[in-house]
Amino acid sequence: MLSSYHAVLLASAIAGAAAAPARAAGRDSAGVEFFESRIRPLLIENCYECHSAAGGKVKGGLRLDTRDGVLKGGDSGAVILPGKPEQSRLIRAVRYADNDLQMPPKNKRLSTAQVADLETWVKMGAPDPRTGAAATSADHPPLSDPAKVKSHWAFQPVKDPPVPRVRNPQSAIRNPIDAFALAKLESRKLAPSPQADPRTLIRRLCFDLTGLPPTPAEVEEFVRESSQTRETPPVYAALVDRLLASPRYGERWARHWLDVARYADTKGYLAGDEQRRYAYAYTYRDWVIRAFNEDLPWDQFIIRQLAADLAIAESKVQGSNVQNPIAQRDLAALGFVTLGRRFLNNQEDIIDDRLDAMCRGFMGLTVACARCHDHKYDPIPAKDYYSLYGVFASCSEPREKPLLGIEPPGEARKAYLAEREKRERELADFREKELAKALADVRRRTGDYLLASHELKGSLPGRGDRALAERKLDGNTLRRWQSWLADAAKSHDPRFAPWMAFTHLPAEGFEAKAKELAAKFASNSDGEKPIHPLVAKMFAGEPPVSLRQVADRYARLLNECDAATPHADPAREQLREVLRAKGAPANVPDPENDSLLEGVRPRLRQLHAKVEEVDATHSGAPPRAMALQDNGSPFNPYVMVRGQQGNRGPEVPRQFLEVVAGPARKPFAQGSGRLEMAQAIANPRNPLTARVAVNRIWAWHFGQGLVRTPSDFGLRADPPSHPELLDWLASRFIESGWSVKQLHKLIVMSATYRQAGNDRADALAADPNNLLLWKFNRQRLDFEQMRDTLLAVAGTLDTTTGGQPVDLVKEPFATRRAVYGLIDRQNLPAMFRTFDFASPDTTSPQRFYTTVPQQALFMMNSPFVAQQAKAIVARPDFKSHPTDAMRARFLFQVCYQRPPLPDEAGWALDFIAAQDAPGRTSGDQPGSTRPSSLAPWAKLAQALLLSNELMFVD
Repeated sequence: MLSSYHAVLLASAIAGAAAAPARAAGRDSAGVEFFESRIRPLLIENCYECHSAAGGKVKGGLRLDTRDGVLKGGDSGAVILPGKPEQSRLIRAVRYADNDLQMPPKNKRLSTAQVADLETWVKMGAPDPRTGAAATSADHPPLSDPAKVKSHWAFQPVKDPPVPRVRNPQSAIRNPIDAFALAKLESRKLAPSPQADPRTLIRRLCFDLTGLPPTPAEVEEFVRESSQTRETPPVYAALVDRLLASPRYGERWARHWLDVARYADTKGYLAGDEQRRYAYAYTYRDWVIRAFNEDLPWDQFIIRQLAADLAIAESKVQGSNVQNPIAQRDLAALGFVTLGRRFLNNQEDIIDDRLDAMCRGFMGLTVACARCHDHKYDPIPAKDYYSLYGVFASCSEPREKPLLGIEPPGEARKAYLAEREKRERELADFREKELAKALADVRRRTGDYLLASHELKGSLPGRGDRALAERKLDGNTLRRWQSWLADAAKSHDPRFAPWMAFTHLPAEGFEAKAKELAAKFASNSDGEKPIHPLVAKMFAGEPPVSLRQVADRYARLLNECDAATPHADPAREQLREVLRAKGAPANVPDPENDSLLEGVRPRLRQLHAKVEEVDATHSGAPPRAMALQDNGSPFNPYVMVRGQQGNRGPEVPRQFLEVVAGPARKPFAQGSGRLEMAQAIANPRNPLTARVAVNRIWAWHFGQGLVRTPSDFGLRADPPSHPELLDWLASRFIESGWSVKQLHKLIVMSATYRQAGNDRADALAADPNNLLLWKFNRQRLDFEQMRDTLLAVAGTLDTTTGGQPVDLVKEPFATRRAVYGLIDRQNLPAMFRTFDFASPDTTSPQRFYTTVPQQALFMMNSPFVAQQAKAIVARPDFKSHPTDAMRARFLFQVCYQRPPLPDEAGWALDFIAAQDAPGRTSGDQPGSTRPSSLAPWAKLAQALLLSNELMFVD
């Protein structure tokens, strides 16, 4: 038999609303793009030789050149379980987890980054667009059919179509959007849905524009004023304006863009002890929030994220835009480029990620698929990929991040400076101490370096590196010795002329000939080429029997002179200079001496991480930009055949994509070309940019876009459901000065947006996916909305804006909005994954929602949810109600923004009554001091928080 608590959980889940699928997942174009850019080239290069039709005999019966072959597996069974990398034999094989299962062979073992890519691919469900037999030229596929390219809708100029004429427009049209939607519906003999009720509309608007629920008082006022007229009430337009002006708007809509920008506060997988955190990632997040709140024009939104530094420099020359002035704080926008994964610091992969985020994010083009070969589907040759690659390869991140001109409070600033100075001193002291020890060792081992300079001549770098490691010598120091000795030989340096002579003696017969040389040097009888007197004296006794002995004598003499009082004896000072003078081989300067600290590198990284930690976590740390800057000399790019750096193809100029700019395009002429590239993307004549932006914003309002693949407008994309509407909106967007807020208002004021979300049998049969917009799609709250809503109804939400990220998982639980939560790429919390948070590893065009048991279990068992339930009933406005019925009404109003239905009120009161404790009387007065008095109400509150009605928006 169910306990009363479990019964109420069940009742609330049933009472909330009939569960409906949140959103159609659509085609996983992001997964296909990941396969094309990362997995297909990996398989071609490392696996096809043994596991493809082109390779001849297929080893183990396993073909990896087709999707069916991958899914079928080989003679030993399946090799992958989509979505389960830990259970996939392919992953175990490439990890070398089993001695009997290792692929590829050891001499071709995959890198850590390649293994990680395969793991990510399997975790994504192993998306694979390949069908049928493998193409024989998979690594060099032909470009798309020119006729298809020429006629493809996305590559045509944006048109400004006339608003269509429709029948009976008075009842269904509030602005031109509705005319386009109604024309489509009429062509299929369908009608739009009626307008949603006022409560539904205010909830929809508030969650959509701010990500937060309205208060019961706001709902009551809106419903009351809306009921006074059947026409468009001014209160609706006023509500739209108020929500768009709220700081909460920018927080909500910035989070949408941060999915596209693959925002995270950490670098992803790294080797060694390198600091994992991006100390100033938050400044990019805060910039995006501010950009939405200030309605920064979308063209400037693009330019500043790609080239703010260059735009600032240009504005100083040409004068700043008065309406949208660019300032030092806009350098934070460059985080769009710099905050991606670090791929074990592989620069080719880092640049590829930047290109991918830029091209998919702003233009809906999968340019990264042309890294290893011409694009398989779209008119993007590898030459165009490397033209843009050259732009980013001509840039670097400044070692000292630029300040944004924002000062923290005085006391916090002082505390930060003191703590940072303390940690920097600890790092500097340790380095200085260890460097002194390392340089002393270099001087002590002068003989070893002399001998190695001779024996390893001409073998560095290369086979001599191994010998260096065996002898435990520093390569930079050895090269300095070799260079210094070469100069000494040319100038007949009197200190090292004997050494040069001894190095020319053959190993056989060395002792006999060395005796003669030693006697000659000891006498110092060559008047034209005398040698240093102390060096001559070194050979006055027993002659050396090996070159090793000669080296040791030099080492002993030089170290004796080094230990003597400086400048006391000119002869000794001349020898001391070999070890101490500027430019001397044993006086290794910065930064060459960094290699001498290899043995303490882990500790140095730890100390450096402590410095970065205070930058990342101290409240007094001044915000800095994760900036980018042009290098002094631009990189002249070339095609990397099959994406391999050493496999050089033809050189290409840095220039824009031919499919957009046309064949007469000109190479970029200003520095790296980054500003010119950004301006080409933001150009109103670019046929993709406005369409992609409008489609994204539409999708974030309606749950799906007019084009269902928001980041892929290429030839694989489905055509728009409403192509004229898409172009009309794009034209209005450009015409408005790229105003996002004006676009919002245009959309949400439409009757199409205000429709009810109820299913209708005729429409459902004709258009089950609602592509014709005959209703408003029910939408599930995403992770951030869900968490923020729990805090909002509990009255615990902290609306502080901006600043360093907070941990959303650890107790005591942070109460700030989820947009300010720490995003850890490598260790994304289970709570995030359970509620379908966007992967920060790559640009995410849309959230794909799942319904899994873990979501319900979290809501039932999470301490965070239980804490918010207790906070609801601890609210003074809850405890002030003197009766159980009033308290139950309050809970429904604060959670659902409506009073309970009679049966809901009945089972709620039954539940409270069933929890009676000894001595409790019905209708406890406020201020009761009995500890158990609020516990039943907290359980009831938690049951209400579990409901679909809270988690879905109609």
